[in-house]
Amino acid sequence: MSLSSAAPVATSERVLHVLACVARQGQAMSARELVVQTGLPLSTIYRHLAALKKWGWVQEHARSGLYEPGPLAVQLAHGFDQHSWLMQAARAEIEQLVERSGESVGLLCYLDGQVICLDMQESQQALRCSFAKGRANSTVRGASAKTLLAFLPEQTQLQLLDQNFLQAQQDRTALEQSLQLIHQQGYATSENEIDDGVWGVSAPIFSGKHQVIATLSLMAPAARAASRHNDLIHMTLAAAHRISRELQE
Repeated sequence: MSLSSAAPVATSERVLHVLACVARQGQAMSARELVVQTGLPLSTIYRHLAALKKWGWVQEHARSGLYEPGPLAVQLAHGFDQHSWLMQAARAEIEQLVERSGESVGLLCYLDGQVICLDMQESQQALRCSFAKGRANSTVRGASAKTLLAFLPEQTQLQLLDQNFLQAQQDRTALEQSLQLIHQQGYATSENEIDDGVWGVSAPIFSGKHQVIATLSLMAPAARAASRHNDLIHMTLAAAHRISRELQE
């Protein structure tokens, strides 16, 4: 989202916007790409990058001159992995679900217009999947995104639908109907929606007051999962419920 047409924004928020763009990109990016993403002047981008480099939040690639997360960002990510209450509650359940199901399991959350993969533990059996730790994903496609979307606050849900379906009212109507069903049954499944040949099931994780905080998602080759749908759904729902219960205690 560009800040150029928005109301005046504090300098600190502009710096954080630049940092967020670097973090979300998934690969090194140029200052001019940051101009496009933020709507800020190039001179302002360079000034904010200089401050972020000084503190170690971003670093400049020695050969390409592109910008990527720096060592302090890595330390922060490590701290999140080690001490986050969500990660602490989910880690053992994810490991057990991988072991019991023999399939890959991810933990994803919604953050400012994107679905972010917080953790991904793969099974010993090969699976070609787009999910990777730290990577941003679609907010409207796949079981994980739809599960989050179904349980997000109504205003946020409407904003995301508006952003993704400006010219596709029929597709939006179909998704809205799907979201109602997901909300009623408490989980979503998908097949071939993000990756060809991959089936997935996602269940919401709630903090207090029934607020969705993340989704637990199990992914498997569609052919291998075909005869196990009910078992895999049940295992994923049970694990997500246990995580939610621990977060609410």
